[in-house]
Amino acid sequence: MPDTPTPATLHKNAGGTPTPGPPPSAGGGKPIGERGRTALAVGVVEKIAGMAAREVPGIHALGSGLARTFGAMRDRVPGGRPSVGRGIKAEVGEKQTAIDIALVVEYGVVIPELARQVRENIINAVERMTGLEVVEVNIAVNDVHLPDEPEFEEEEEPVSVSGQRPKLK
Repeated sequence: MPDTPTPATLHKNAGGTPTPGPPPSAGGGKPIGERGRTALAVGVVEKIAGMAAREVPGIHALGSGLARTFGAMRDRVPGGRPSVGRGIKAEVGEKQTAIDIALVVEYGVVIPELARQVRENIINAVERMTGLEVVEVNIAVNDVHLPDEPEFEEEEEPVSVSGQRPKLK
């Protein structure tokens, strides 16, 4: 039995004969993939930018000193997860985004070259993954990590009152 077209799939051609296919006015002539709107949360753009920035060698950490301090405390809370978007602020519109990033760089890197690489990596990743146009990436270098400087987020091993290390469970 031949497929019977439904009224939604028929329209009249110039000769008045029904022909299969969507009516010409369906979807306003837009392809199926373009019907509707995709909204991106600010956090999505911030996470993508954070991952892209971390890929560049010479970045020690993201965020200002205060943001790293609060982030380190939040990471230690049971069930807490490290924030990939720490140190990144984004403004997201329908078609464009602007990103601000705060960095701590390793001692010895050429900061203007590092900033160029970070900017390019963020722009490429965000535009590729979101389809948004990145209008600017503002970079603030807040500190330089020295080789002999202890890690800020490192914690000393806990020592019991007796002066011996606690036994692991």
